[in-house]
Amino acid sequence: MNLEGYLSRIGFKGTPRADLNTLRALHRAHAETIPYENLDVQLRTPVTRAAPDVYDKIVRRGRGGWCYEMNGLLSWALTEIGFDVRRLAGAVHRETMGDSSIGNHLVILVDVEDQTWLADVGFGDGLIEPTPLAEGGFDVGPLRCSLSRIQDGWWRYSNDPAGGAPSFDFHPDVDDEALLEGGCNFLQSDPASPFVQNAVVQRWRDGAHYSMRGRVLTKLTRVGKEGELIPDAPAYVEALRDVFGLNLPEAAALWPRILARHEEVVQSQTEGGN
Repeated sequence: MNLEGYLSRIGFKGTPRADLNTLRALHRAHAETIPYENLDVQLRTPVTRAAPDVYDKIVRRGRGGWCYEMNGLLSWALTEIGFDVRRLAGAVHRETMGDSSIGNHLVILVDVEDQTWLADVGFGDGLIEPTPLAEGGFDVGPLRCSLSRIQDGWWRYSNDPAGGAPSFDFHPDVDDEALLEGGCNFLQSDPASPFVQNAVVQRWRDGAHYSMRGRVLTKLTRVGKEGELIPDAPAYVEALRDVFGLNLPEAAALWPRILARHEEVVQSQTEGGN
């Protein structure tokens, strides 16, 4: 890795060291600079977990990524600096889907200064800074989240009800890269995958969380949540640029599918309410 290129991409100043201050600063800089996004899936561009490809996409081409790319890049950078990093096969929705979900999320544990920390810049509205691997609640911007031990050595990260996905599980000994590869392939190709069905972009900025799911742009702060409908393709491309820092004019081609999906969701919600 060209570490200097990554540090420049996230705006990190100073000399990185394998200490807690650097871990916190790197994590926050990454979370607040690089957007979470699945637009390659929407554009039907294959997504790879290969480190050189992820580096080229996010650092050289100024894109964002999803968990495999975001946490993959962060874990690579931390390893280059000298941190003790563990990459785990996490499981979003395991509390409802069971073990079939293992591998649908890449989770990072970092051992530094005699303590284990959970680092995760790939959960969309997840951590801004790493949090100690210990039971209890903690604030993530306007969200109140928690960690808890569950059965058989597993841990659960529970999101605030105002957030997105409700939880993910991870186990310190479940680190099978084949599970992660399988999850990455499934999520970008199976018609049942929420990432195939929905265009999603998210980022943290100035203590607020911004998300654009389809044509719905939402800002979440401690005051509450406010949203708006994106009117057309040019406005969608503009929001990608101005809100999320993504210069991606080709995303205009997604607009017909975004509109169709929006109508499908609205109709489903209407029928469900009757």
